[in-house]
Amino acid sequence: MTADALAHTLIGVLALIAVATGVLLAARASAPWAPASAIARGVVQLAAISLVLTGVIRSPLLIGLALSVMFVVAVLTAARRLGDLRAMVVPVAVSMAAGILVSGLVVFGTGAIALSPRYALAVGGIVIGNAMSIATIAGRRFRELVDDRWDEVEGWLALGASPRRATTDLVRRAVSAALIPTVDQTKTTGLVTLPGAFVGAVFGGVSPLEAGRFQIVVLAAIMATGSITAVLLTLWLAPVQTRPDLAALR
Repeated sequence: MTADALAHTLIGVLALIAVATGVLLAARASAPWAPASAIARGVVQLAAISLVLTGVIRSPLLIGLALSVMFVVAVLTAARRLGDLRAMVVPVAVSMAAGILVSGLVVFGTGAIALSPRYALAVGGIVIGNAMSIATIAGRRFRELVDDRWDEVEGWLALGASPRRATTDLVRRAVSAALIPTVDQTKTTGLVTLPGAFVGAVFGGVSPLEAGRFQIVVLAAIMATGSITAVLLTLWLAPVQTRPDLAALR
């Protein structure tokens, strides 16, 4: 990257940060500096991972280590968003791991994508990131629904229903809500959005048809992973006997 390109990149990013922060300040949002903080952190992390990947991209062992670090960070991030980290880390980890492993076995086991270090890293990183987001949305939405409809849940419990039965409908609603962004992204791919994996592959010299094939496999993997993650996590949280403390959600 040339110094000129770096300077223009810096100017553009700072301008976009200023726009986001200015809008949030004008709206008196609760966390107006969050976008700036997130982008700054992302810059540091991307710079670090770019340097690291230069040396590990061909090593299966190091790729596995990199994916493990990604998974741990994703689990901790989602668990923190759902309240008590110690209470949520196991449900989130198990739910995400199940979805990721099943999707990985299907994708690479069927030969839909060749099993190689670089493809494992690319697919794994994308799927882990989306599983994290879906776990966060599913867990938060479930607890919000339980709080909002607590009288109904309490009524079921008073009638002798099990804690799991009392929240059956709320589990379904939370799962559906968690998958809406993924479903919409998949439905509008190529019409409204051009996914990063597709664009990156095309810019890297891959034919548009091959890039499209790769992208649709990735989208299907995200959908399968997200479905498993959302269902397992909400079922894990379903047996509630006390009203959730929404103040603990971050």
